[in-house]
Amino acid sequence: MTYQLTAPLLDACVLGIVDKEDSYGYTLTQKVRELVDISESTLYPVLRRLLKDKYLETYDQPFQGRNRRYYRITDEGRKILKFYKEQWKFYKEKVDILIGEDSNE
Repeated sequence: MTYQLTAPLLDACVLGIVDKEDSYGYTLTQKVRELVDISESTLYPVLRRLLKDKYLETYDQPFQGRNRRYYRITDEGRKILKFYKEQWKFYKEKVDILIGEDSNE
């Protein structure tokens, strides 16, 4: 992908994934990597920041004799995700105008 993901956009992507279903770090990385080039070393600081800001919470689940740490979105996380979606729509519409894209296509 030509364009870089900024921190808020990456936060929105992670929150969007976790809003659909609780996920553990490796799964999150794989889902984001399906669309953009990102490493686990980039994703884990994002997860820590989202935890610190109380947009995500964690819980452990046994899996094949070990615990997996799952991430779950909080009510505050849903609020900020809604804000990010609104901002993304506004931003995308403005960029589409600038580059000559018809939003009705």
